[in-house]
Amino acid sequence: MPAFTHRTTRKSALVGAVAAAGLLLSACGTDDAMNGMDHGGKSASATASATPSASATASGAAAEAGAPGAFNDADVMFAQMMIPHHEQALEMAELAAGRAEDPEVKKLVAAVERAQDPEITKMKAWLKGWGKPESAGHGSGHGMPGMMSEQDMKDLAAVKGKAFDRKFAELMIAHHEGAVAMAEDERKNGGNATAKALADDVVRTQSEEISALRKILDRL
Repeated sequence: MPAFTHRTTRKSALVGAVAAAGLLLSACGTDDAMNGMDHGGKSASATASATPSASATASGAAAEAGAPGAFNDADVMFAQMMIPHHEQALEMAELAAGRAEDPEVKKLVAAVERAQDPEITKMKAWLKGWGKPESAGHGSGHGMPGMMSEQDMKDLAAVKGKAFDRKFAELMIAHHEGAVAMAEDERKNGGNATAKALADDVVRTQSEEISALRKILDRL
């Protein structure tokens, strides 16, 4: 009996150690997602002990996508519309290569590329996490303020030097104003904190760039 008791004790200790290690690994693996989620005041232990549900799974997917928490139709529409809007701004920026002359225009082109390409990636990840399509289904550019027409893009591609700098500034001001209007709508009607934070960034950075572009136009 003593030997049996000794073996049982060792076995229990081993099981306990394995279980503790499993819990530690689980905690490490979910720490980032848990930090970004709102549990409505529940303790971490209470949340961990809760039975997983479909909504919890959906929240976890959204957390992995970088936009944890609740979202509404305004958040979805903001992402669906801002993605092609940003994509066109990048197309305009690409035309500056070999055409732009003004150093300040070139600086703003680099800023647009640096900011908007990562934002497109973020918004696509949100929509995937929310289980929503990337396209709003309204057709390219439809209903989005500030979007350039095909003719606008052709006119921009047809000029170089100072003529390009002026045309680019004029078109990008209108494009940015459209983005700011969309972001203001998201700040007012959106429900997801991460999406609204991006809208804040859009309003701030693109408003600053509008001011810079207007100064460029004044001296060209």
